[in-house]
Amino acid sequence: MTNIASHMKPSHLLAPLATLTTLALLSCDNPADRTTDAEVADPVAKETAEAPANSTKYVFTNSSTIGFIGSKVTGSHTGGFRTFTGHFTLQDGKPVGNDHQVVIDMNSTWADADKLTTHLKSADFFDVEKFPTTTFAVTSIESTGSTYNVTGNLDLHGVTKSITFPATVSQEGDLVKINAVFDINRFDFNIQYPGKTDDLIRPEVVLNFALEAKPE
Repeated sequence: MTNIASHMKPSHLLAPLATLTTLALLSCDNPADRTTDAEVADPVAKETAEAPANSTKYVFTNSSTIGFIGSKVTGSHTGGFRTFTGHFTLQDGKPVGNDHQVVIDMNSTWADADKLTTHLKSADFFDVEKFPTTTFAVTSIESTGSTYNVTGNLDLHGVTKSITFPATVSQEGDLVKINAVFDINRFDFNIQYPGKTDDLIRPEVVLNFALEAKPE
């Protein structure tokens, strides 16, 4: 597969976001209370770690999804990104080197309400006209046994931070799945719109990576 773009239709997004929707139904709660907080630090210089010669580069299929939950005092909203590209490198089913990256087209942002979709794209939130792309570039991956701690530079809304979060990797034939659910603090990326005074928007945002990939 040479085309790594994921142009996902809404129907493709519904099933992988079932977990997010379940969390959102508990409207008075903060969904981020049930996920891992990403560790956030200053960005780190990336020194390329070459992958072994017999490793395989994988690119995302159209079944891949990236979703999010944002919440406020009175409820939650789900959403995600319909278009993104990316790749990673494996050897014997395990990540090797640090040639792993996700690039999101922020104009493809969607939410569970059309009005909210428009608002999220505005200067109050993602400001997609000024910041049309979000990039996550892995700098290191550490095995913890059944999971991996993934660290990389997240460039979002013109701010770059190093974040670390847990992820799982599984392989069946030539199909590889990477899954991660964690939360970030939008204030770390200068997204500070507060919401209404009687219905404040929480700073934590839950992210859900449900990525599928096949050899390039």
